[in-house]
Amino acid sequence: MNQREILDLFEKISHFDKHMGLILKETTEGKIEYSLEIKKQHLSSPQTCHGGVIAAMMDAVLGIESLACAAAEDKLCSTVEFKLNFIKAAKLGDILKGEANIDFKGKSLVVTSGSLFCGDDLIAKGTGTFNLYPMSKKQLTDFEV
Repeated sequence: MNQREILDLFEKISHFDKHMGLILKETTEGKIEYSLEIKKQHLSSPQTCHGGVIAAMMDAVLGIESLACAAAEDKLCSTVEFKLNFIKAAKLGDILKGEANIDFKGKSLVVTSGSLFCGDDLIAKGTGTFNLYPMSKKQLTDFEV
Protein backbone atom coordinates (compact mmCIF):
# COMPACT_ATOMS: atom_id res chain seq x y z
CA MET A 1 0.00 0.00 0.00
CA ASN A 2 1.18 3.49 -0.72
CA GLN A 3 0.79 6.31 1.78
CA ARG A 4 -2.44 7.62 0.23
CA GLU A 5 -4.03 4.14 0.46
CA ILE A 6 -2.91 3.86 4.08
CA LEU A 7 -4.50 7.23 4.88
CA ASP A 8 -7.71 6.18 3.11
CA LEU A 9 -7.78 2.89 5.06
CA PHE A 10 -7.23 4.72 8.34
CA GLU A 11 -10.00 7.20 7.53
CA LYS A 12 -12.34 4.27 6.92
CA ILE A 13 -11.56 2.34 10.12
CA SER A 14 -10.86 5.04 12.71
CA HIS A 15 -14.16 6.59 13.79
CA PHE A 16 -12.98 7.52 17.29
CA ASP A 17 -10.22 9.78 16.00
CA LYS A 18 -12.73 11.76 13.94
CA HIS A 19 -15.00 12.00 17.00
CA MET A 20 -12.07 13.46 18.97
CA GLY A 21 -11.39 16.03 16.24
CA LEU A 22 -8.02 14.60 15.22
CA ILE A 23 -6.97 15.61 11.71
CA LEU A 24 -4.75 13.31 9.68
CA LYS A 25 -3.05 14.53 6.52
CA GLU A 26 -0.10 13.86 4.30
CA THR A 27 2.54 16.57 4.17
CA THR A 28 4.64 17.56 1.18
CA GLU A 29 7.62 15.69 2.60
CA GLY A 30 5.66 12.42 2.27
CA LYS A 31 5.20 12.18 6.03
CA ILE A 32 1.99 11.93 7.97
CA GLU A 33 0.90 14.78 10.24
CA TYR A 34 -1.63 14.35 13.02
CA SER A 35 -3.06 17.44 14.67
CA LEU A 36 -5.71 18.43 17.18
CA GLU A 37 -7.00 21.83 18.21
CA ILE A 38 -7.85 21.81 21.91
CA LYS A 39 -11.47 22.89 22.21
CA LYS A 40 -13.93 23.22 25.10
CA GLN A 41 -15.00 19.54 24.86
CA HIS A 42 -11.37 18.47 25.47
CA LEU A 43 -11.02 20.31 28.80
CA SER A 44 -10.93 18.88 32.31
CA SER A 45 -10.67 22.29 33.99
CA PRO A 46 -11.48 25.78 32.72
CA GLN A 47 -8.33 25.98 30.55
CA THR A 48 -6.53 22.61 30.70
CA CYS A 49 -6.88 19.66 28.34
CA HIS A 50 -7.96 16.33 29.89
CA GLY A 51 -5.14 13.76 30.08
CA GLY A 52 -7.34 11.19 28.35
CA VAL A 53 -7.39 13.36 25.22
CA ILE A 54 -3.58 13.45 25.21
CA ALA A 55 -3.50 9.67 25.75
CA ALA A 56 -5.96 9.05 22.91
CA MET A 57 -3.98 11.28 20.57
CA MET A 58 -0.71 9.55 21.48
CA ASP A 59 -2.24 6.12 20.83
CA ALA A 60 -3.45 7.39 17.45
CA VAL A 61 -0.06 8.89 16.52
CA LEU A 62 1.79 5.71 17.49
CA GLY A 63 -0.89 3.60 15.83
CA ILE A 64 -0.83 5.34 12.44
CA GLU A 65 2.94 4.92 12.31
CA SER A 66 2.52 1.22 13.09
CA LEU A 67 -0.30 0.91 10.55
CA ALA A 68 1.89 2.42 7.83
CA CYS A 69 4.51 -0.23 8.61
CA ALA A 70 1.94 -3.04 8.79
CA ALA A 71 0.00 -2.06 5.67
CA ALA A 72 3.17 -2.27 3.58
CA GLU A 73 2.94 -6.04 4.24
CA ASP A 74 -0.88 -6.26 3.83
CA LYS A 75 -1.34 -6.39 7.60
CA LEU A 76 -3.27 -4.43 10.18
CA CYS A 77 -2.21 -3.65 13.75
CA SER A 78 -3.68 -3.24 17.20
CA THR A 79 -2.29 -1.70 20.36
CA VAL A 80 -0.81 -4.20 22.82
CA GLU A 81 0.45 -1.58 25.27
CA PHE A 82 1.66 1.98 25.44
CA LYS A 83 3.36 4.26 27.92
CA LEU A 84 2.84 7.99 28.14
CA ASN A 85 4.78 10.74 29.86
CA PHE A 86 2.91 14.02 30.31
CA ILE A 87 5.49 16.82 30.02
CA LYS A 88 3.47 20.03 29.84
CA ALA A 89 -0.25 20.82 29.99
CA ALA A 90 -2.13 21.56 26.79
CA LYS A 91 -4.48 24.52 27.01
CA LEU A 92 -7.66 25.71 25.32
CA GLY A 93 -6.83 26.88 21.79
CA ASP A 94 -3.51 25.01 21.54
CA ILE A 95 -2.92 23.10 18.33
CA LEU A 96 -1.12 19.85 19.03
CA LYS A 97 0.90 18.04 16.39
CA GLY A 98 2.13 14.47 16.71
CA GLU A 99 4.99 12.56 15.17
CA ALA A 100 6.23 9.00 15.60
CA ASN A 101 8.97 6.62 14.46
CA ILE A 102 9.36 2.87 14.23
CA ASP A 103 11.91 1.67 16.80
CA PHE A 104 11.58 -2.06 16.13
CA LYS A 105 9.75 -4.25 13.63
CA GLY A 106 9.55 -7.99 14.11
CA LYS A 107 7.42 -10.69 12.57
CA SER A 108 4.38 -9.98 14.74
CA LEU A 109 5.21 -6.87 16.81
CA VAL A 110 6.11 -3.26 16.07
CA VAL A 111 7.45 -0.84 18.69
CA THR A 112 7.04 2.89 18.08
CA SER A 113 7.97 6.08 19.89
CA GLY A 114 6.31 9.44 19.49
CA SER A 115 5.98 13.01 20.66
CA LEU A 116 3.19 15.58 20.84
CA PHE A 117 4.09 19.24 20.42
CA CYS A 118 2.39 22.60 20.66
CA GLY A 119 4.68 24.77 18.56
CA ASP A 120 8.16 24.12 19.95
CA ASP A 121 6.82 22.99 23.35
CA LEU A 122 6.94 19.26 24.07
CA ILE A 123 3.57 18.21 25.53
CA ALA A 124 4.00 14.43 25.82
CA LYS A 125 6.29 11.50 24.94
CA GLY A 126 5.14 7.96 24.40
CA THR A 127 6.11 4.46 23.31
CA GLY A 128 3.83 1.73 22.08
CA THR A 129 3.84 -1.92 21.09
CA PHE A 130 1.49 -3.08 18.33
CA ASN A 131 0.46 -6.55 17.24
CA LEU A 132 0.57 -7.25 13.49
CA TYR A 133 -2.01 -9.53 11.92
CA PRO A 134 -3.05 -10.36 8.36
CA MET A 135 -5.48 -7.93 6.75
CA SER A 136 -7.39 -10.98 5.52
CA LYS A 137 -8.55 -11.63 9.12
CA LYS A 138 -10.78 -8.55 8.84
CA GLN A 139 -13.17 -7.60 6.12
CA LEU A 140 -13.24 -3.85 5.55
CA THR A 141 -17.01 -4.10 5.91
CA ASP A 142 -16.31 -5.03 9.56
CA PHE A 143 -15.17 -1.42 10.02
CA GLU A 144 -18.11 0.30 8.39
CA VAL A 145 -20.84 1.62 10.64
